[in-house]
Amino acid sequence: METNHQDTLQDIKHVVVFDAPIQKVWEAVSTQEGIASWFMPNDFQPVLGHEFHLQSPFGPSPCKVTELDPPHRLSFTWDVNGWFVTFALKEIGEQTEFTLIHGGWKQPTSVVPKANEDAAVIRDRMNQGWGGIMENLRKAVEA
Repeated sequence: METNHQDTLQDIKHVVVFDAPIQKVWEAVSTQEGIASWFMPNDFQPVLGHEFHLQSPFGPSPCKVTELDPPHRLSFTWDVNGWFVTFALKEIGEQTEFTLIHGGWKQPTSVVPKANEDAAVIRDRMNQGWGGIMENLRKAVEA
């Protein structure tokens, strides 16, 4: 039986332009201290294949660095639900276009175990949450 991927939830995608050079944004999104300053406590290391944890409100979330192309792209798996997060950076003069993608969503009614809620509910909540988190990142890199 074929799996119908058309009924999976769409990736979360936020694109913002920061008034900061690409290297400053890269350091904020690719170092343990940088990530902790705007997102969550962690034991991240910018090494391909490095396994680390984000300290989420639901407890430690296991992650693994899956793509690393400084200072343009960083991807990692997040938790055990098949999620991935990608940070893509593009230099625009003295500014940086920053794209966040949070994907790997399943069907709307599949339950996310840690939260014990439907994926559609969690995705909508996280989509709104990422908006606030992007503002935290803006404050960190434009300071």
